[in-house]
Amino acid sequence: MKNRADQKFRHTGASAQVLVSRPILTKQGLQQWMIGIAVVIGIMSMAFTAKARSAPDSFADLAEELLPTVVNVITSQKIEETTETDGQPQVPQGENFEEFFRDFFERRGGGRQPEQPRRGGAQGSGFVIDSAGLIVTNNHVIEGADEVAVRLQDGTVLEAKVIGADEKTDLALLKVETDIKLPATSWGSSDESRIGDWVLAIGNPFGLGGSVSAGIISAHSRDIGSGPYDSFIQTDAAINRGNSGGPLFNMDGKVIGVNSAIYSPSGGSVGIGFSIPSVMAQHIIEQLRESGEVKRGWLGVQIQTVTEELAEGLRLDEPSGALVSSVTKGGPAEKAGVKVGDVILEFNNRKVPEMRKLPRMVAETSIGREVDVVVWRKGEKKTVSVDLGQLPDDVVASAAPSKTKKEEKKASKVADLGLYLGELDSETRQRFSISDSVNGVVITDVVPNSSAAEKSLRPGDIIVEVDQEEVTNPGQVASLVGKAKEAGFRVVTLLVFKQGEYSWVAIKLDS
Repeated sequence: MKNRADQKFRHTGASAQVLVSRPILTKQGLQQWMIGIAVVIGIMSMAFTAKARSAPDSFADLAEELLPTVVNVITSQKIEETTETDGQPQVPQGENFEEFFRDFFERRGGGRQPEQPRRGGAQGSGFVIDSAGLIVTNNHVIEGADEVAVRLQDGTVLEAKVIGADEKTDLALLKVETDIKLPATSWGSSDESRIGDWVLAIGNPFGLGGSVSAGIISAHSRDIGSGPYDSFIQTDAAINRGNSGGPLFNMDGKVIGVNSAIYSPSGGSVGIGFSIPSVMAQHIIEQLRESGEVKRGWLGVQIQTVTEELAEGLRLDEPSGALVSSVTKGGPAEKAGVKVGDVILEFNNRKVPEMRKLPRMVAETSIGREVDVVVWRKGEKKTVSVDLGQLPDDVVASAAPSKTKKEEKKASKVADLGLYLGELDSETRQRFSISDSVNGVVITDVVPNSSAAEKSLRPGDIIVEVDQEEVTNPGQVASLVGKAKEAGFRVVTLLVFKQGEYSWVAIKLDS
């Protein structure tokens, strides 16, 4: 912070030296000039301070205000145990060795003790969002629990009921019954937070009770592979086991994240924690509050990342958006006219900077709502209106049986691609186990060290489109590749069906 300020003021000082190089001023003029410079410096200093807030002298006042809004979440569940397998005792894993050996010797000694159900427990964190007793936590904190309770800061323990939970975003909503008006938090906007902003994490690490840690936002939109809607806030505020479900506060005391995971080779905090952003959490919690379940919007497309090579092949200025590799039959996108090969650039008046942003945008949009989708299709922007459906729980795909064998036909070589191609007839369908529902041109062989080989194309893969033009025979593929080469393009895009899925592949043309 100080270095940036010094640079700013050094720059201002340099400007002052230029002003001093003017003809000599009168004493009165010099005084007025110095006053003016002081005013300019003061204004710039205030502007800099407003833009980048300095670290507080203490977090004590904020912590004192927020601690009562955070609770410990306590769960318990029955543990099904099997102590013998084929007549031999089975040693349990974990921390119950003493109990195991006590039970073992009691059974082998003087008299068998009546078996009692065993219970396991876990602890996490949560925070109050409504003084009437609504509490937010993580789904993994309460998942599988038979009983859930919360402990308030003053030590009061209250039984809690699970209103609803969402596994995909790892969020859950609890309700406690109490005559006391509980201190409650309020949501802030994670979208308005910036990398480098100070944050405060409060929770129940290792079951120790209300603990406070401070740090900064290290990154936004982290994908850690935990679910389809990953977009975590990364922070270096100390987060440990037991912090799960606790709040991440900004310096205004607003919740901008729900602490959910840590990266930890050692099992403890190493300064890399992850929080579910409030813009996502608030939307999910409101649905759980209203109906106890989450209903997500559904577009009905399979998408992939637009790489630099694909962008060049699709004639896009930059690699952005989400490339449609398949469209669900009868889904909202198909009904609206979205086609395979479209690049979705905007959804509901919001730009799609990269592929993985789109699922979250769609999921957060109300079901049955008509939204505008801007797509890039064959070198032009087009806008289609889509009536969003509800995301189905399961998607089932099946392949049709193979057909009878016929004589093998001679393959055609497309040298610019490094491929040998054949027509997709009953013989090739049977040879490569290709369903009747798939149409295109089959790859029968790949030239070693060619561009196609580098992209892992294999015999049996099906070329469905070339530069967004459907193909049904090798001659069409060769013709479209030739046209692209004549037009001066170095890359062509192929829509390929392989291993049961459609995907776009950018192939550099071999010289």
